[in-house]
Amino acid sequence: MAKGDIGVLNIDKPSGLSSHDVVARVRRLTGVRRVGHAGTLDPLATGVLLVCLGSATRIVEYLQASAKTYQTTIRLGQTTDTYDAEGRILKTAPVPSLTPDELERALDHFRGEIAQIPPMYSALKLKGRSLHELARAGVTVERKPRRVTIYELDLDAWDPPFLTITAVCTPGTYIRSLAHDIGERLGCGGHVTALRRLASGTWRVEDAVTLEELEAAGPRWRQFVHGLSAALGMLPPLVLPEDLVYRFSVGQRFTLPNCPYAGEVRVFGPRERLVGVGRVDRETCLLAPHKVLKPVARQA
Repeated sequence: MAKGDIGVLNIDKPSGLSSHDVVARVRRLTGVRRVGHAGTLDPLATGVLLVCLGSATRIVEYLQASAKTYQTTIRLGQTTDTYDAEGRILKTAPVPSLTPDELERALDHFRGEIAQIPPMYSALKLKGRSLHELARAGVTVERKPRRVTIYELDLDAWDPPFLTITAVCTPGTYIRSLAHDIGERLGCGGHVTALRRLASGTWRVEDAVTLEELEAAGPRWRQFVHGLSAALGMLPPLVLPEDLVYRFSVGQRFTLPNCPYAGEVRVFGPRERLVGVGRVDRETCLLAPHKVLKPVARQA
């Protein structure tokens, strides 16, 4: 596999395609067989979708762990079974005359840590079956509330019956559930009509590439690939001498002479060679390998 095949593509996902559809398109356009994505977007949604190529599929968990930023438009006065515009309308209600101050007070209820019930139309699994499969079969099951955090929730526009907001939140937050719950809070119901992921951690939609641009690049598509080291830029770097790099690469744990960082770190050898991801215990300075990305030969 060529060096450019190992890394991450920041794709601006179009509406109408599932995340798996995008992965299939990238696989076809690049010829790389090992492809995955870091964080599902609904078919209706657009924006940042991180697509991992080759060895980068092993760092999905780190890419998924960062905060997400979404802008969404909510159609108040209509509740759908999917909590978005692709679903069946279950009920309608008149939209009250709301001032910006009244909307802000309603949004206040959702700022900070909240309990959120996942929608039935989601990829969560129950006894091996996804909830959306059960929902399509007409089965509704009880879902346990999940704790999520809405770090920021801004009122962008109010053009009745459409409310546009931007949310910065923890991974795992369902914006469709947020829209549904805001509608319930306002007493009229609501559902998502547009959803765009503006950022995933430090990955921004302004820097994303479209599928059309990727296709137009032809054999030059590798220019859009972000290398593993850059993709793991949220983790601090730890540089090891050659002898310790080898021990790390074969899965050995060992004590560092000091602890410049605690928690997860990018582990480098000499000449800025990324070896993998490790975890440092602050109390003991013990470095434990977590992901070895590049094997290292033992020095003679």
